[in-house]
Amino acid sequence: MPRSAQDWLDLIRALPLEGRRVRVMNVCGGHERSIAQAGLRGALPSSIELIPGPGCPVCVCPEEDVYEAIQLALRENVLLTAFGDMLRVPVNAPKGEPRSLEQAKARGADIRPIASPMEAAALARANPQRTVVFFAAGFETTMAPVAAMVLEAPPPNLLLLLSGRLTWPAVAMLLNSDRPGFDALVAPGHVATVMGANEWRFIVEDHGLPAAVAGFSPQSLLAALYSVLRQLLERHPFLDNCYPELVTPAGNATARRLLDQAFTVDEANWRGVGVIPASGFTLRPHLAAHDARLRYPSPADAQRKRAGQMPPGCDCAQVVLGRIYPDECRLYGRACRPDAPIGPCMVSDEGACRIWWASGVRTPRAA
Repeated sequence: MPRSAQDWLDLIRALPLEGRRVRVMNVCGGHERSIAQAGLRGALPSSIELIPGPGCPVCVCPEEDVYEAIQLALRENVLLTAFGDMLRVPVNAPKGEPRSLEQAKARGADIRPIASPMEAAALARANPQRTVVFFAAGFETTMAPVAAMVLEAPPPNLLLLLSGRLTWPAVAMLLNSDRPGFDALVAPGHVATVMGANEWRFIVEDHGLPAAVAGFSPQSLLAALYSVLRQLLERHPFLDNCYPELVTPAGNATARRLLDQAFTVDEANWRGVGVIPASGFTLRPHLAAHDARLRYPSPADAQRKRAGQMPPGCDCAQVVLGRIYPDECRLYGRACRPDAPIGPCMVSDEGACRIWWASGVRTPRAA
């Protein structure tokens, strides 16, 4: 008989954790949203810390990529499309210049939010006289349908401004640093559905830490949490799959094949974090006709291209890396709120700052 969320909570509370502080990172923004909505932090023993990690593609999309999209829409008379939450991501621009795609749209640029890559292809077919640029940011789950779209003979007037990232290299970077900041990992269910649970075996094999793949219900998240806590207590780390309904060891073979056929994987910049090896998707040469970066020169100067740029005072990078909680950011609840975001973590529904705000955390933590 399947256990309820209350059953898993009772099992977790019965674990002998007295006097032991345990930090468990959840990588996925969807996991963080489920944790906040279900009030799991308040229900767990105080010795357990749930750390939101680098699971928001909007938050780590390079500042120079957003700037490039803004300038393409303003200068090149293209019809630019992007997923809706990308429109509000701010860049560092001089006063009086558009700081987001939303502001560029208000200046007259033709920018349209979409929910699916197929919408971008449909817009290109409906506007054959226009160049349509799809600003595609996202992790593996988003990039798989982007790959499918670009491999299915897209219209010749459709270009991609690609800003896709793989998830696991960011976690590997944290674990290879001198301050990983967590004792166990809850791995992302959506990504594992595409890429397979085995993609996270390195957590156990290379670093000796417990790991469990979780779905998005409180039951699945608590089952994964119980698993990694038991692994810690028993000193027997392994990779557990607590989302067997959708996740297999090898993932979705069709989606993985499409990703491999459409993209190569190269080093890539993560906003506020820096360049991470083997973490970014790039269009393969046979799809070069659809690469916006080959059609239009980059408007970004050397200063804008430097890695790690966040707005002044913004601590989003530290939030993304799990080194501080959202309400510990210097701007949280002061200058930065969902109605006037300063940093990208307050924009997206997968950003930890936005999630915490929506869950009722409205004031910054006392210093």
